[in-house]
Amino acid sequence: MGKEPVIRTQAIRKAYAMGNNVVWALKGVDITIEAGEFVAVMGPSGSGKSTFMNLVGCLDLPTEGQLWLNGEDTSKLNAEQLAKIRNKYIGFVFQQFNLLARTDAIENVSLPLLYSNVPDKEWTERAKRRLTQVGLGNRMDHHPSQLSGGQQQRVAIARALINDPLLLLADEPTGALDTQTGDEIMQLFQSLNDEGMTIVLVTHEPEIAAFAKRQLMFRDGELVSDERADAASANAQTVYA
Repeated sequence: MGKEPVIRTQAIRKAYAMGNNVVWALKGVDITIEAGEFVAVMGPSGSGKSTFMNLVGCLDLPTEGQLWLNGEDTSKLNAEQLAKIRNKYIGFVFQQFNLLARTDAIENVSLPLLYSNVPDKEWTERAKRRLTQVGLGNRMDHHPSQLSGGQQQRVAIARALINDPLLLLADEPTGALDTQTGDEIMQLFQSLNDEGMTIVLVTHEPEIAAFAKRQLMFRDGELVSDERADAASANAQTVYA
């Protein structure tokens, strides 16, 4: 038996009540994302991309259809079950870094371990390893106010990786950064993907989506295109120091 896809959806639809009307944010989407893929999710406001990400991230449930995460059907789970699936499989990176101002980088990165079975004595070592991985080995004792925006986002990425997730979900991860810093963060995502991490990111910027190996375009609740970048195009985005 082959390895399960990280994500598989079958005819997922999502409806929201708007007064007396029902608005379908997703209208029957079939997508399979395999382990090790780097996928950008794009589309204009109201396209359904954020709804799709919320479903994949187990932050919401589809109205109709099914969604499997690593072979587990998440479509009918309750809130407690969804929370366990999130903690087991998913690391989140957002546009805003959501760091605790009064704690240093190690403590910020360690925070998700509060909800895990990892022994306390392992927390610091795990956090140090992840901070080193994202290039902050010399900033571990710094507080957010002592770090640049790009460095704060690296802390947030290290935090998302601390539980060894199956999937990294990033929602506009460069939205609060200048162009050069944003490119550096995307190069970090590329290196994580090269190491085997499955990454799905939402962006409205074609320049950011170009770092991914596959681009999904949503419009009016439907998947309108699914394109894979050729190797030359993907490699052209990597800048070597």
